[in-house]
Amino acid sequence: MAYRCSGLTNDELVENMAANDLIQDTRVVEALKKVDRRNYVLNQRDAYVDSPQSILGNATISAPHMHATAAQYLSPYLKPGSKVLDVGSGSGYLCAVFYHLISSNSSINISGVEDKGIVVGVDHIPELVGWSKSNLQKDGLSDALDGNEKARSASIQILTADGRLGWPPSSPYDAIHVGAAAVSEDDGNGGPHSPQALVKQLKAPGRMFVPVEGRSGDQKIYVVDKDENGIVSEKAVLNVMYVPLTDKEKQIKLYVNDHIDVRSLFDAQDGVFVMACDNTRNLGLVDRMACPQTKHAYP
Repeated sequence: MAYRCSGLTNDELVENMAANDLIQDTRVVEALKKVDRRNYVLNQRDAYVDSPQSILGNATISAPHMHATAAQYLSPYLKPGSKVLDVGSGSGYLCAVFYHLISSNSSINISGVEDKGIVVGVDHIPELVGWSKSNLQKDGLSDALDGNEKARSASIQILTADGRLGWPPSSPYDAIHVGAAAVSEDDGNGGPHSPQALVKQLKAPGRMFVPVEGRSGDQKIYVVDKDENGIVSEKAVLNVMYVPLTDKEKQIKLYVNDHIDVRSLFDAQDGVFVMACDNTRNLGLVDRMACPQTKHAYP
């Protein structure tokens, strides 16, 4: 019941996702085309397959359609001069996409903003941090990395840190992306689901895209908005399955013990087929993956 979005080239992959209305913002389409996924994976043969892939540090890079979905939801807040936080930045792929959306040097510039934008990626696996920087360099973004004086309109910083705490020194952020499932902070009495340590680092206005695991073990993507008055609202938009947002030791233990299975979920309510679980042992079980079949209404 699902369209396949895989392509033979990066452009074809992006165009297939756009053709199925997974991406509706032309700025996001252009940004995704600027970032060649081949530079951010280990298995070059499957670089443009719409499925998660194993990378370094017992981690994975999520399926292209999940990255595209995140960029689409965050796109209203990804403008030249914006500050963005990517929690669990992994391969560095989304950091590159975000960079092109906030850089005034890009052809997708939509305003004459003079403030320098910044993308901050945090990951607790040191080897991933180093590898992601080399990936960004391969993708032509050396000048944007870590304080390079040549980075005139935007920069990218990749840091080794506990993503559960965000990165307060560069906050507040216009947009925050979280690449692993946080534990719901709802105590059963109607409290917020989203991680409040990260919500506090959102600018007013600002938006966060975060997978959250509920008390029953189900996971949903929450879009968390903070308005100009600092009032926070959150909305569950997709059923998903992500690896947990945890510390380095627990992450490695999870993979070694093979506790996480690759799963696909079908949300019967809005007919969205989602694959967002990443597993280094069981990636072979993924059926070349798929895009959502139905059109999705983005806010």
